[in-house]
Amino acid sequence: MSDEITGLMEANLLAVFNERDPGRRAEAIATTYADDVRWTDDEGVATGHVELNAKAAELQAKLPGLHFVKAGVVRQTRGLGFLAWEVRTPDDTTVASGFDVAEISDGRIHRLWTVLNSPE
Repeated sequence: MSDEITGLMEANLLAVFNERDPGRRAEAIATTYADDVRWTDDEGVATGHVELNAKAAELQAKLPGLHFVKAGVVRQTRGLGFLAWEVRTPDDTTVASGFDVAEISDGRIHRLWTVLNSPE
């Protein structure tokens, strides 16, 4: 298991998407993703640090008072990381869940996919 992949997947979730402070989030983006990162989800594709940051801020605006938590350990194989997550209320009630898959090389995330779980 690669500590690098684990660290990047956790930073993606917690230091970027869970970070409400724009300055700290921008710093985390600079160290977590390649300059030309490509993030794909149901709403479209963001390319590069600026677009990813804007889209992360937009997502956070839609989730006031909510936070992301890991829903298991980082799973990985060579150059690929997988991390399941949940969105929770302040009292830790889960309101949504999904997972991220990332292609990683040269110490950065180059491609990221976010998949939402369908409500059961």
